[in-house]
Amino acid sequence: MANKVAGGKVAGQVRSMNEKIGPWPSELRIQDSGRVLRISFEGGRAFDLPAEYLRVMSPSAEVQGHRAEERLTVGGKRHCAIAGIEEVGTYAVRLIFDDSHSTGIFTWAYLHELGSRREQMWAAYEAALAAKGLSRDRAGQA
Repeated sequence: MANKVAGGKVAGQVRSMNEKIGPWPSELRIQDSGRVLRISFEGGRAFDLPAEYLRVMSPSAEVQGHRAEERLTVGGKRHCAIAGIEEVGTYAVRLIFDDSHSTGIFTWAYLHELGSRREQMWAAYEAALAAKGLSRDRAGQA
């Protein structure tokens, strides 16, 4: 997929009548050498989401686990970048990070939530890092 989505459609795909309508992107662009994902939604909301934030909040089972108590806090991702984007149907994208992580499927709704709740989610992440003795600069997970 190109680094840009235009017109509220992903690579020419159209929403079907059966699809649940939720936040729908009008633009998706990698900026700052992969350090930022810019996503704009119909209705005017737009978010600049740092690659580090997206990487540590990846919806993959590898990071999230299968239950809340399995969720990992991942450190050492301050300098990670987005290396690529692949479309997943009409509802999501797979972000490929330069550390080879590529198993998270980011739905439009989840990307919207990450943008809308960024301050709260980032504060919780930083608190978890501190509680587990991890650092944004040093690789590790707990």
